[in-house]
Amino acid sequence: MRMQLMRVNVIAWDNGLGLSRHLRLLAGALRASGHDVTMTGLRRGNWRKLGRRIKLGTRNVWNHALGDRGWARHDVNLLIEHIRPEFLPAARYNVLLPHPEWFLDSDRALLPRIDAVFAQTRHAIAIFEQLDQRVLYTGFTSEDRRDGAVPRERAFFHLAGRSQHKGTVRLLTLWRKHPEWPRLTVVQNPKSATPGASAANIDHRIDYLDDAALQRLQNAHWFHLCPSETEGYGHYLVEAMGIGAVVLTTDAAPMNEFITSARGLRVACTRSGRQNLATTHYFDEAAMEQAVAQAIALSDADLARLGNAARTWFADNARAFPLRVDAALQALPH
Repeated sequence: MRMQLMRVNVIAWDNGLGLSRHLRLLAGALRASGHDVTMTGLRRGNWRKLGRRIKLGTRNVWNHALGDRGWARHDVNLLIEHIRPEFLPAARYNVLLPHPEWFLDSDRALLPRIDAVFAQTRHAIAIFEQLDQRVLYTGFTSEDRRDGAVPRERAFFHLAGRSQHKGTVRLLTLWRKHPEWPRLTVVQNPKSATPGASAANIDHRIDYLDDAALQRLQNAHWFHLCPSETEGYGHYLVEAMGIGAVVLTTDAAPMNEFITSARGLRVACTRSGRQNLATTHYFDEAAMEQAVAQAIALSDADLARLGNAARTWFADNARAFPLRVDAALQALPH
């Protein structure tokens, strides 16, 4: 069957972090398949203005949604993370790319107006099928951060960013108990950081790093600690795979979809909780100690084997992502 090219509007909160990355990467994948793509990045200023125009019911909003003659401006709206009801009339089909951990009751109330869900993980398929949604698996991709010119050390790196769900505080507490362990570098946003006692083997960078400095740190470490409690996708985990690092992550869905014993180390969990539609998982301290010891003991050949397997998965996934997204779009009724 001949591929149908579509007018696609990708809509997301442009937060300068993960969602902005999602917006850009998804638009790029769609353009690679030949689709006509509009990126609608929502920020506080333009969101307030749009909200005021919607409330007033002005012609500007009608034009924004339906065009001067009242027909849909786009074939498909791709809504990342949340359902934005004011945009739904602007397309023939409305498709959601959700993050279960941020899926709100207000989003759930709008699900009957969604034509399909594109799942970024296998784990998300079951979650949204239970909500009687038509779910198509697309997966996702991340930026290629590899820089082979950067010398790599047998040290550990943890990119906490602004998230409160990456196990950062517990990881730092555990590291302080082991002064014999190699250096752990933690990069954390000042708005979410909880400074603790200093330790000789901890470099806790509570600061805003420019992208070049961050990329260098990512490439300078053999081991990336990614003990997420939950992930909608997990860019920091997949980026680490892309540079060919050895990733240590939580042995729970969806994190263990990416990391297998052939391309990283998984850490057992002891307890769990809930965040919206997602289950949160907390690493077992004894299991983390064992995984760190296992990582330290890896031979150079083992490091190369695990790192190369992670890089191969990353590259294969990056090539396949535009094809999967296009196949999901073609599966919509025309």
